Amino acid sequence: MTEIQNSPTDNNEFIPPEIKDEMEQLYNDVPYIRSNYKLIDKIGEGTFSTVYKAQDINHKVTKKYFSHFWSSTGNSNKYVALKKIYVTSSPQRIYNELNLLYILTGGSNHVAPLCDAARVKDQVIAVLPYYPHEEFRNFYRDLPIKGIKTYIYELLNALKFVHSKGIIHRDVKPTNFLFNPELGRGVLVDFGLAETQLDYPSVISSPTTTTTAAAAALSTATQSSSSHNSTIERFSEQFCPCIMRDLNNNSISSIEASIAHHQGGMVTIQNGKLVHLNNVQGVDLTKGYPKNETRRIKRANRAGTRGFRAPEVLMKCGSQTTKIDIWSVGVILLSLLSRRFPMFQSLDDTDSLLELCAVFGWKTLRKCASLHGLGFAVNGLHHIREEPYPNGLKEFVYELLKKECDVGTFPEYSVAFETYQFLEQDLHDRVSIEPQLPVDVISDGNDAMAYSLKQYQEEIWTDHYWCFQLLEQCFEMDPQKRSSADELLKNAFFNELNDEEDIIISTSNSDNSHRDNNTIRDQIDQMNDITNTEIESTDEDEMSSDMEDRFQDDDDVVLIID
Repeated sequence: MTEIQNSPTDNNEFIPPEIKDEMEQLYNDVPYIRSNYKLIDKIGEGTFSTVYKAQDINHKVTKKYFSHFWSSTGNSNKYVALKKIYVTSSPQRIYNELNLLYILTGGSNHVAPLCDAARVKDQVIAVLPYYPHEEFRNFYRDLPIKGIKTYIYELLNALKFVHSKGIIHRDVKPTNFLFNPELGRGVLVDFGLAETQLDYPSVISSPTTTTTAAAAALSTATQSSSSHNSTIERFSEQFCPCIMRDLNNNSISSIEASIAHHQGGMVTIQNGKLVHLNNVQGVDLTKGYPKNETRRIKRANRAGTRGFRAPEVLMKCGSQTTKIDIWSVGVILLSLLSRRFPMFQSLDDTDSLLELCAVFGWKTLRKCASLHGLGFAVNGLHHIREEPYPNGLKEFVYELLKKECDVGTFPEYSVAFETYQFLEQDLHDRVSIEPQLPVDVISDGNDAMAYSLKQYQEEIWTDHYWCFQLLEQCFEMDPQKRSSADELLKNAFFNELNDEEDIIISTSNSDNSHRDNNTIRDQIDQMNDITNTEIESTDEDEMSSDMEDRFQDDDDVVLIID
């Protein structure tokens, strides 16, 4: 395995001059940094921020948040990560990220805490622990099934805590989960796109309740035809049909039917182009929209990274939940099992849906679309799968691995062969998947070695069995049926890890001492007072293509007329 590459030590001899100039400029812009931290190197740069490695010269952070640092030594040479958030981010977006980080601080060592914060005019700095980690591209092809188990276990523990606070991360991907294969530890970072989950009416969880906002809306709506239409329009904007379909109350069912009439439509892929076709009684919209169309466009938050967004995000579901993060976990797990990254490389929503069709079949996507009050069809693309793989994702992964095995891209002792052999026996020899011992071990009569090898292989086979079950749970198309992080952690795949000591940090310990000091809270609250004269946010229409990949705008998909 590739050795973890850390940035240079305190000696910045090898740092390029331009980076030195950047750090000196940061010192000048934010004097607070010079008096508390020693900048060492720039270790990362993204769409919305730059991250620097620094030394906590006053030990202000490293002592208070000691348990969050992965180093086992107690010396003073502890490092922190200084995240400089670009002024191109809107003030509200910056405030949102810092506020959510503050809420999550101290509750779990699977989530990076906000240790310190500073702002001078348009310069915003967040201080986090420095985590020595390995790049995902350096280990995803070599990580054994036990390592995959640890990786996903750490990630799900992070999401379990985040989701327990009612927060959706929205950007779960390998670069936002810092993992150290040697230590077997991971931490979730970058809450720039995170948001709190909407508090839907209690009727969703208690169908028998009648005193709900929906029932009240119906009562008001039935007073007149015009008020009914306006109420339904407002209601349909707030809730997607996917959260209404299971309700037993007849009043709610009436609202749902009206929503379907006002909001429903058809999503069609014709010759590789995405087409939205709305159906209105008496009007044929198969070739376009009416000239004086007055209905509001369906809008929803589509923030996230391409290739990791759940179907409900692509289909503009207005009632997205924490389950969209679970889908992203499934994409990562699929990459680890198939040894292929990135798994999906779509450039837009059309390609994203086509990629999902290639794996799950377009009939599955059509059923998924119906959950959100939409139709779905694929025309003129006969090579796109109609049905999912007969043996599910096992068969899909097997085909990917077989292609690489046939061309010899895996080294002789690659751990990918363990997955390949499991799938080959499971798919083609369903009578028994008991692994066969090597002939030389049997002929030597070495009972101890044979027993150990057989026990090891049985563990590998068992791990793969439960791992693929976990994968299927992550890729449930219906977000209401998709397992939560807490439920996934109860999968038998994690039995041996669940038996170990729980390493969640108690919120009552010293790590929460920062809450007695309102310095950070004050810095965050000041973000709410930033005016546009201090930070000029960039218009979304002027965002670079790279930024659009990560933060999609809310514009509706343009109708393509054949």
